[in-house]
Amino acid sequence: MTRPGPEDRSLAREARMVAVVIAATMLLWLGAQWLGGKEGWDPRYVFLFDLAALAAFFWALVVTWRIWRRGQRQGK
Repeated sequence: MTRPGPEDRSLAREARMVAVVIAATMLLWLGAQWLGGKEGWDPRYVFLFDLAALAAFFWALVVTWRIWRRGQRQGK
């Protein structure tokens, strides 16, 4: 078995970062929805959490696409 090169480690690091962002976003968004319902927040403020979650998910999608394209260029 060969050691992964610097490019492989970079891809793995980015993939881990995407996974952490997705998991943290989901947990924070669910927590904000729960807390907003419990505290009776105005829906427009809770909507800000929705937009922030969408932005984080979009970022994760773009980075995942970049990782996939880089992996294809390397022939993996």
